[in-house]
Amino acid sequence: MKGLPSLRAIRPAAWLASAALAAGIAVAQSEEPPVHWGYAGANGPAHWGSVDPSFALCGAGKHQSPIDIEGVHAESLPPLDFAYQPIPLTVTDTGHTFQVNAPAGSGGFTVGGERYELVQFHFHRPSEEEIHGHHSAMVAHVVHKNAQGELAVVAVLIRQGDTNAFLKQIFDHLPAKGASEASVSGATLNLNEFLPAQRGYYTFDGSLTTPPCTEHVRWFVLKSAVSASAAQVQQFAARYPRDARPVQPLNDRTVAETRD
Repeated sequence: MKGLPSLRAIRPAAWLASAALAAGIAVAQSEEPPVHWGYAGANGPAHWGSVDPSFALCGAGKHQSPIDIEGVHAESLPPLDFAYQPIPLTVTDTGHTFQVNAPAGSGGFTVGGERYELVQFHFHRPSEEEIHGHHSAMVAHVVHKNAQGELAVVAVLIRQGDTNAFLKQIFDHLPAKGASEASVSGATLNLNEFLPAQRGYYTFDGSLTTPPCTEHVRWFVLKSAVSASAAQVQQFAARYPRDARPVQPLNDRTVAETRD
């Protein structure tokens, strides 16, 4: 990406180990970290950096996510080539959001010759990303990892509108309050059916949007949104009315966008 350093070049082995650990905590097992954090009050986003020493980047990091996407530079960027496989319909309540974990071999996407495998996807309300100062009703963050353990997130913005058939499969089977997981035997999800037809994107170097806020995560925010009905948004909001980190300073980063 023009204007961005090579992510592999700036990632030492120690970072890769910590990134893999972060992915294991945040995306694979859905386990709570040893200290509590949330989206309001004394343990809310403004205090994450001091809640635990391992969360220091949440307060001190300079390449944090989410951001307000504006002042971007249009470039000839490589397309995102998605190729997902069906995954089991099992929804996990992490204590901060609803999440679908993907088993090995679930496919992923390729960009500029770099392959990223699907790890999980989860939701935020409203969208954590802003586009020229405006949120969408929700966003799905689709988390991937490459062979070196480097993370990439594809953000799919969700606007309020028509009922979304893909989301219906998930939101109609959210775990009951007090349960950590809901599974539908024999049912599968295919992320290819969720993505918008137009795959233009914004891209930048960022971080995990939850503790430990690990940096140098490669972000791709799709320009085109998908829809969800007001009832579907409310299904999510009944458990998590607001689980979005505020936007963070851009600092010295460059945001690029495709020409389409």
